[in-house]
Amino acid sequence: MGPCSSASSLSSSTSFTPSLFKNETPRLSKFFILPGKSHSSLWVSQVGSTTTLARKHFQLKSSNGHPLDAVSSHDGLVENPLASKPQGEGLFSFSEQENVESSVSITVVGASGDLAKKKIFPALFALYYEDCLPKNFIVFGYARTKMNDEELRNMISKTLTCRIDRRENCEDKMEQFLQRCFYHSGQYDSEEHFAELDKKMKMKEDGKLAHRLFYLSIPPNIFVNVVKCASLRASSANGWTRVIVEKPFGRDSESSGELTRCLKQYLAEDQIFRIDHYLGKELVENLSVLRFSNLVFEPLWSRSYIRNVQLIFSEDFGTEGRGGYFDNYGIIRDIMQNHLLQILALFAMETPVSLDAEDIRNEKVKVLRSMRPLLLEDVVVGQYKGHSKGGKLLPAYTDDPTVPKGSVTPTFAAAALFIDNARWDGVPFLMKAGKALYTRRAEIRVQFRHVPGNLYRRNFGTDLDKATNELVLRVQPDEAIYLKINNKIPGLGMRLDRSDLNLLYRARYPREIPDAYERLLLDAIEGERRLFIRSDELDAAWALFTPLLKELEEKKIIPELYPYGSRGPVGVHYLAAKYNVRWGDLSE
Repeated sequence: MGPCSSASSLSSSTSFTPSLFKNETPRLSKFFILPGKSHSSLWVSQVGSTTTLARKHFQLKSSNGHPLDAVSSHDGLVENPLASKPQGEGLFSFSEQENVESSVSITVVGASGDLAKKKIFPALFALYYEDCLPKNFIVFGYARTKMNDEELRNMISKTLTCRIDRRENCEDKMEQFLQRCFYHSGQYDSEEHFAELDKKMKMKEDGKLAHRLFYLSIPPNIFVNVVKCASLRASSANGWTRVIVEKPFGRDSESSGELTRCLKQYLAEDQIFRIDHYLGKELVENLSVLRFSNLVFEPLWSRSYIRNVQLIFSEDFGTEGRGGYFDNYGIIRDIMQNHLLQILALFAMETPVSLDAEDIRNEKVKVLRSMRPLLLEDVVVGQYKGHSKGGKLLPAYTDDPTVPKGSVTPTFAAAALFIDNARWDGVPFLMKAGKALYTRRAEIRVQFRHVPGNLYRRNFGTDLDKATNELVLRVQPDEAIYLKINNKIPGLGMRLDRSDLNLLYRARYPREIPDAYERLLLDAIEGERRLFIRSDELDAAWALFTPLLKELEEKKIIPELYPYGSRGPVGVHYLAAKYNVRWGDLSE
């Protein structure tokens, strides 16, 4: 019996919430019914009344620009929600306990893996280098690999870098950071080993108010084992405990729902931070700012002025030895169902009530639930084949030794999606994503409608698409926002030209742009959930793609082959032409 099925289910008579783990000993003093909640009554800990977040070091603003001194009831830090609160305060006042010291322990589970070495540890160091982490923090690595503290430090020191504009004390900062890094070797399904980790953390926390963050940089099939062991044996006894979960979140609606159900036997929803690193990228962050704070765009953001929206993701390399992992998921699950669909939801959502996480996520869910079911006829799948280019032999997907022979897993997919609501009725949202293409790119392209009765149509000839205004948000590489407009070429006569109004980030903002993982890790520490995926968002996303994925697999649809380094399969152009659209990246 697995850890999910062995856990007892919670009923309406349960007198505790999953955030109060079995090894915690909170002081229970109030019993109340949450207003508007019929599912359960909660015992409430008074932990919050003796809590502070070390205000000197937690005055940072989260990515929505708001100070984050409030905490959620699901983090184990609440008081009676019926009580009134002073203006500008969180759920309770810290004013009487400002001298109480707190600590944050960050445990990277799967510390010996590539993601941890290349992204997570460097992101934590970057936050430390910029003085963004709290005063009292420690980092623990946890994995099955046998090593000691010094070996961990030597391993991660090879990937640490300093900010471009502040190199003067890099070595000192690096050494200080490494001295806060520790390692514990253990099995992922061993409560005993996590109890040993808990003892080590308590020694380093030294009696302070302890907050704990676990980052699961591990395969999804062991998520639940780790969450069970961590929650029962290594959760905080007097502060919050949060868990960051990496994608994939299942393979379809059924497996995703089962994973969520299993996690929620040990965690409350507000303790689960489902990370999609694309939501932490600077241009994705800027999408809502561009739209909601610029009057020139917001009135145009609808079917009345927008002809189509294109979400494009391309990589100029293949699976590169990761074919075994990739073949189990394919490009639709790996990129489209999460990264591109999340960007689409942010792009198309209605104006939220506020910048609070729940208000924004509520609007994203409305978009996802309004989407028309995906039809097979509106989808193109492809797989790259080998060929020679410039005397160099480029491999096919199935040449990867980790890929099963005869695999029909798509390495490229394109789809036409529609949102059946008043704002976007009839506007095609075209997605395409692929590996082994001609360039590396991720961008959002908004093509506006033609000017009615355009006085200068003769100057453009028969191809009116050349006169189309287009707004482009380039997420990577070379972050930029540019607007394609028509203007007159200087000189005698009337010759028109299509030019760019260009905001190139590296030119306008010479300071290095933080990595997406830096922003998301800081938000998780601060309890800001806006850039993380809620369970109902996940359910709605899988509900859209699961029927298509099942149809592709049941009918054994053979992907169209395209050469490594090309623009993808020919069928993608027919898909666009079906909706009278030309892919915007073809002209660049």
